Amino acid sequence: MAETAPQTIYLKDYTPFGWTVTSVHLTFKLHPSATRVISRIAFAPNPDAPAQSFFLHGEALKLMSAKLDGVPCTPELSPSGLSLTVPKEPFVFECEVEISPETNTALEGLYMSNGMYCTQCEAEGFRKITYYPDRPDVMSTFTVRIEGAEPVLLSNGNKGKQGAGFAEWHDPWPKPAYLFALVAGDLINHPDRFQTQSGRDVELNIWVRKGDETKCAFGMAALKASMRWDETVYGREYDLDIFNIVAVDDFNMGAMENKGLNIFNSSCVLASPETSTDDNFERIEAIIAHEYFHNWTGNRITCRDWFQLCLKEGLTVYRDSQFTSDLRSAPVKRISDVSDLRARQFREDSGPLAHPVRPESFVEINNFYTATVYEKGAEVIGMLKRLVGDDAYYKALDLYFTRHDGEAATIEDWLKVFEEVTGRSLKRFKRWYSSAGTPRLSVTESFNNGRYTLTFKQETPPTPGQPQKKPRVIPIAVGLLGPDGAELQPTTLLEMTKRQQSFSFDGLAAKPVASILRDFSAPVVLDHARSNAERAFLLAHDTDPFNKWEAGQALRRASLIASVTTGAAPDTAFLDAAARVARDDSLDPAFRALVLQPIGQDDLAAELHAEGHTPDPQAIYDASETMAQSLAQHLADSLPRLYAQTTVDGPFVPDAAGAGKRALNARILAMLTRMDGGAQARAQFATADNMTLQSAALNALLAQDIGSDEAAAFFAQWQGDRLVMDKWFAAQVAFAAPEKAANTAEALTNHPLFTLKNPNRFRAVFGALATNHAGFHHASGQGYRLLADWLIKLDTLNPQTTARMCTAFQTYSRYDAARQTSAKASLERILATDGLSRDTTEMVTRILEG
Repeated sequence: MAETAPQTIYLKDYTPFGWTVTSVHLTFKLHPSATRVISRIAFAPNPDAPAQSFFLHGEALKLMSAKLDGVPCTPELSPSGLSLTVPKEPFVFECEVEISPETNTALEGLYMSNGMYCTQCEAEGFRKITYYPDRPDVMSTFTVRIEGAEPVLLSNGNKGKQGAGFAEWHDPWPKPAYLFALVAGDLINHPDRFQTQSGRDVELNIWVRKGDETKCAFGMAALKASMRWDETVYGREYDLDIFNIVAVDDFNMGAMENKGLNIFNSSCVLASPETSTDDNFERIEAIIAHEYFHNWTGNRITCRDWFQLCLKEGLTVYRDSQFTSDLRSAPVKRISDVSDLRARQFREDSGPLAHPVRPESFVEINNFYTATVYEKGAEVIGMLKRLVGDDAYYKALDLYFTRHDGEAATIEDWLKVFEEVTGRSLKRFKRWYSSAGTPRLSVTESFNNGRYTLTFKQETPPTPGQPQKKPRVIPIAVGLLGPDGAELQPTTLLEMTKRQQSFSFDGLAAKPVASILRDFSAPVVLDHARSNAERAFLLAHDTDPFNKWEAGQALRRASLIASVTTGAAPDTAFLDAAARVARDDSLDPAFRALVLQPIGQDDLAAELHAEGHTPDPQAIYDASETMAQSLAQHLADSLPRLYAQTTVDGPFVPDAAGAGKRALNARILAMLTRMDGGAQARAQFATADNMTLQSAALNALLAQDIGSDEAAAFFAQWQGDRLVMDKWFAAQVAFAAPEKAANTAEALTNHPLFTLKNPNRFRAVFGALATNHAGFHHASGQGYRLLADWLIKLDTLNPQTTARMCTAFQTYSRYDAARQTSAKASLERILATDGLSRDTTEMVTRILEG
C-alpha cells in the first residue's frame, strides 16, 4: 500500500498564490548529514489572488527556528509543509532548517553524489531544502551564500563575494524555486569565453570530477554553438556574466536547465572518441543545446503551473531539433525523431498511460515528464509552424518573448500571440493540447478526367477518460509523382479541419502516385492501402527523404506482418529495394543506414494489435531474425565491398559525415557477422581506436551469441570508466536471445559494479531488459517477475526512477491471456508493497486500471 493516500491535482482548480515573493536570501552551512539552511524571504500580499491561508511547502525538514518580521514564531507543521498566521501587509519570514544530503537517495532536493553536493529541484524538490511556496508561478530574485570546506561552491546567477570557505551568488532574474541550483565539491573546470552579439563577454565553465577533464571539449563547443545559434535564429542573447555546467554521476534525468548553472547527468556531457559513440556525441550536443535554449523558453518565461509543462519542454525540444537539423542532416534528424516518437510516444498514446499534451490532472507531477509532453509537444509546435509559415512563426515568437518575459505563462498565452500575428483562430488547433491519443488518418483516392482526388478521414481511438474525440486540425503535406518518377506536384500543404475531407488536383494526364504526409507533417498513423510495387516505386523515386524512407519501412513492415500472421517468407520486393538502397552510393550513408535499420519489435506488436491480432513476441522475434538473415544473404556478394567503402580512415571526428558513414558501416558489419561467423567483427573489435567501432563490433557479435570473449575483453579494458561500463551492462541484456534475456539481467545484478543507487546503472540493466521485446515478454513471465522484484527494492531509495521504469509494463494488455495474467500479478505485487511511494503507486494504478 502507498505511503500516503494519493491526492489528485486538477488544472481547473488553479488559483494564484496569495502572496508575491519580492526577494529570497539563502545561507547554506554544508555538512553531509546535518546541512543547515537559513532562509530570509520577503512576502507581499498578491492583489490578484483570492483570500487564503498562508502555507509553505516543506518535506523531510527539521525546523530549528522561525521568525516573522524578526520575532520568533511557532508555525503549525505537517508532513507537507507549515502554516502560519501572517500580517495583511508585506512581511519577512525567516527560518532555519536541518537536512541530511548524504541519506537523500531519492536524488531530489540537496543530495550527495560521490562526495559532491548537488541539487535537483524540478519539479517539486525545493521543498526538501527549505520551507517555500514551491510552485512555478511564484518567481523571485535569489541571493545565496554557501559556507563549506569544498574548494568549489556554485549557485545560480553572477558571482558575489568569494573567500576561504564561502561563496556568494546573486541571480538578478526572477525565477521559480524549481530552477534553484547548488553544487559544492572538489571539481575541475574546463573554461572558455563567449562574446554575445551585443559585445558582452561571458565566462563559460564545465565542472567535472578529477579524471574527466579530458572529456569536456566537445561539450564546450556544443555550448558555444548553441549560444550563437539562438542569437542567429531566435534573436535570444544570454543574460548573465557566467554560465556553468556541472557533470554529476547520480542524476534522475538527463540534465537540468537551472538558471546559469546547468546540472548534467555525466552521460550527457562527458565525451571522448575512445569512450563515446557517434550517438553519444549527437545526444550530448542536443541535450546541451536543449538546456541552454531553456534560458529563454523555460527560465525567462516559465510555466504558470505544471499542467503547462509542454509550454517549456515541447517548445524547447522543437528548438533543439531545429538546431541539430541545422548542424547535421535535417532529413536524418527528422527520420530519427519520428522513429523515436513512434517507439515511445505512440506506445504511450495507445495504452493506459495515454494523456493529453496538457494533462487535466495528476497525482505526482514527476510521472508526467513523458514522451507526450516532450516529443508530441514538439510535434505540435512543428505543426503550428507549418500552418502559419516561417515568417509568422518567428514574429509570434518575438511577440511571445517581449510580452511574457519574466512571467509564468500558459498555453492560452502562447496561442494568443499566434492568433494576433496571423489573424486566424486557433480554437480547433488547441485540441492537440487537450485531446489524448494518436489520430488515425485513412485515405482513399480516385482519378477521373484528369482530376485526382484524395479523401481523408480522421479518427482517434478512445483513451482513458476521453471516450469521444472531436476532429483536429491536421496539416497534410502532399506531393504527386508521375509514372516515370518525375514530380508532377511539388509539396503542397493541405489543411484538414473536418472528420472527413477531400482535396482535388486537376489537369493530370495520368493517375499519379501520391506522396502523403511528407516530412511527417503531423503525428498521426496513416492508413493507406498500397501495393508493394507502389511502395518500391516511392522508395526509388520520392523526392521527400522522409517518405522515401517511410516507403521502405512500409515494405518491410508488410512483409514482417505477413511472416508473423501467415508464415510467409520475406518479400523479395523489400529485399530487392533495400539492396538497391544499400548499394546506391549517391545516397547519404546515414539515410542508407536508416533504411537498413530493423523495425522495432515493439512497433510491430503495436501494428499487429491495431490490426486485430494478438501479437506473439516470440513469433515477432523469429520473423525479424528471418528477415535480417534473408537481407544479409540477399546482399552477401556486396557486403565486403560496402564494408570497405564505408570504413572511415583517419582520426575520429564526431561530425555528421563521419557519423553517417560509420552508421552504415555498422549495419553492414551486423549483416557480415551473420555470414562470416564474426570474423570481420572480431577483427574490428581488436583494432578499433574509437568506441563507435568497438561497440558496433561487440554488439554484432553479441547479437549472434558469439561475443562472450569480446565482452570479457571489453570489461577488462574499461572497468574503470563508469559510463563505458553502462554500455557493457546494457549491451549484454539488449542483444541476448529472448530465452536468455532475464537470466542475463539477473546475473548482472550480482556483478560487483551493479548498484541500485545509480540511475544510469539501473537503467543500463533493466532499461535494456524492457527494450528486449521478446525477452521481457517471454512466455515464462520471468522478465515481468524480475523487473517487479527490483522495482520494489528501488522504490525505497528512488521513487522517480522506479515510477518511470514501471512504464515497461504499459502494453501488457495487448498480449495473450497467460502473459496478461503474469504481468498483472507482478504489477499487483508492486502495488501491495508496504510504504510504496506515491510516484510508483500512481503509475502502477494507471497501468492496471487502463
